[in-house]
Amino acid sequence: MRLPEHATYQNYKDSGVDWIGSLPKEWNVAPLGRLISVRSGDMISSDAETSKGYPIYGGNGLRGYTTKFNTLGPMILIGRVGAHCGNVHLIQNEVWASEHAYRVFPKMEIHLGFLAYAIRCVDLNRFAIRTAQPLLNSNIVHSQKIAWPSIDEQRAIAAFLDEKTAKIDEAVRIKEQQTALLKERKQILIQTAVTKGLNPDAQMKDSGIDWIGEIPAHWEVRRSKFLFTQSKEQAQKNDIQLSATQSYGVIPQEQFEELVGRRVVKISTNLEKRKHVELNDFVISMRSFQGGLERAYATGCIRSSYVILRPSSEVNPDFFGLLLKTPRYIKALQITGNFIRDGQDLTFENFAEVDLYIPPYEEQAEIALRIKEGCDRIDYAISIKEQQIAAFKEYKTSLINAAVTGKIKVV
Repeated sequence: MRLPEHATYQNYKDSGVDWIGSLPKEWNVAPLGRLISVRSGDMISSDAETSKGYPIYGGNGLRGYTTKFNTLGPMILIGRVGAHCGNVHLIQNEVWASEHAYRVFPKMEIHLGFLAYAIRCVDLNRFAIRTAQPLLNSNIVHSQKIAWPSIDEQRAIAAFLDEKTAKIDEAVRIKEQQTALLKERKQILIQTAVTKGLNPDAQMKDSGIDWIGEIPAHWEVRRSKFLFTQSKEQAQKNDIQLSATQSYGVIPQEQFEELVGRRVVKISTNLEKRKHVELNDFVISMRSFQGGLERAYATGCIRSSYVILRPSSEVNPDFFGLLLKTPRYIKALQITGNFIRDGQDLTFENFAEVDLYIPPYEEQAEIALRIKEGCDRIDYAISIKEQQIAAFKEYKTSLINAAVTGKIKVV
């Protein structure tokens, strides 16, 4: 999304700072250390009174020790370490925050709204020290340079950006809400088709199984161990290494690394104990109690701790790949034992305790195909919304950068 046409300043000069580029001739460039100082607050215990505060780090409420900042006016906080390292917050109220935060103290007259926008453009996280967690020390903050116009221009730029970014944020919120509704529609589509079939007028019957409920009258209920058998076949000589993932199923490890953009830990011990997996097998992994059983989309081998389920000829892998991922099935699997609380792995015995239902094979295939067609349409709509969200966010970033470096003139 391109920036609309805006007025510009008459004369520009080179700022000498890469991220700023050229800036209006009348503006100055200064390291933040000339304009502000930063320091953390007084650390207090998490059992202190918290009802008055607004926790902005650490999600819901306080975590461990926190810092309390009191203010009667606006204040800037900068994340100092961890996931929030480099984040910039303009605060209007008293807040409770993680001890991993700096408070900004201006050394001269400066508009905090403009300053917050400018510091965000610096992207302080890029300069953090990379240890176990990214760390931002005060010297790093003080050494970064920003463009610095007159106080009147600072006020005007901050007001302009407040108005424009509020509209952009609202547009993003609406798109995200639409995306959430589409994802909910997708889950309803899958759940309805997998549990009720495609004919809304089909005669139903009570399955006699709590987690299943009513199913079409011509569907059957079976013991799981008659539909899937446990395979303990050891890895074959030329098997490729597979990864069991909740997002992608069981796929080659190299493919998974490419999809997620990072390396994963390779198996280096007990290689002879790895298990052979066939295409369209199902795998009980360490996280199956959270997200269901994983379907294999390739032949290879996997860790010895996993349980391999080989489907019978009655099982359509496309249909059961959806069924074994439904929330109702996962919940039924979770109550088969104490493995979650005790940190134990799921076993074949846990799997066998949960009875399954099975439509005729041709109907399984038809249901899976119709679900795929419907989900493909929804996924396409979601991708459009996500592209729009990305474009709005990119536009917001570009607009802020252009305003705080004088590429556009807002007064």
